[in-house]
Amino acid sequence: MSISDFSRRLVDVDGVVKTVYVAGAGPAVILMPEMPGISPDVLRLARWVRDAGFTVQVPSLFGSDGAYPTAEGGKEVVRRACVSAEFRAFAGGGTSPVTAWLRGLARQAHAECGGPGVGAIGLCFTGNFALTMALEPAVIAPVVNHPSLPLDDPAGLELSAEDAIAVRDRITRDGLTVLAYRFDSDRWCTGQRFAAYQALLGDAFDGRVLPGSAANTNAPPFFRDVVETPHSVVTAHLVDEAGHPTLKARDEILTYLTDRLRPAR
Repeated sequence: MSISDFSRRLVDVDGVVKTVYVAGAGPAVILMPEMPGISPDVLRLARWVRDAGFTVQVPSLFGSDGAYPTAEGGKEVVRRACVSAEFRAFAGGGTSPVTAWLRGLARQAHAECGGPGVGAIGLCFTGNFALTMALEPAVIAPVVNHPSLPLDDPAGLELSAEDAIAVRDRITRDGLTVLAYRFDSDRWCTGQRFAAYQALLGDAFDGRVLPGSAANTNAPPFFRDVVETPHSVVTAHLVDEAGHPTLKARDEILTYLTDRLRPAR
């Protein structure tokens, strides 16, 4: 699928330059890709965010931009990310360093696009990054989709103890809510993980669980052969049919972003 309807920018945050795909107008929403990259399904979600009245910004963090991942190619991207200094894929690693760059991107996006703040949508490998980005005051609408890190601890959160406290305090202080989604049969994002978020954030965590039976059964090869479980609620496992639970989840996310970033005057 083409990315020609997005502008391709090189964004510098503290001397680190990454590619970011940008489209639309209005308050900014940072949409982070799911493993193993900016797939056509991630771009479909980005276009829905754009069409809802936002400037969507999709940073390239891993993989091939715009391609459907093969099973083998996707596994290699995962292997590289797991040993990268930018990510903390396993328990005990703390907060992924790349989130500092993403917070800088949010600051720049807010300065450019205006509005009350910035939205952040994390997916899978980047799911929890949306929460960590709330350490940046500009981020006021974090959406945590099926967070898969740490990969080796189903009850863990991809946060250092210090950042967990700081995020909790910021969420409480500013009265934010965190919207989150998972499938009930997802082995990469379990009920234990949502319970850990609930324990950290209390009522500010709005975790919504869809039946695994609602997942798209015709997902791309990486999701069929490697993920092997209902997982990506609003991307690879979404069913684009009116009234479908996954499409309802998409609509809830767009409403959440609209309520916070484009409030009625």
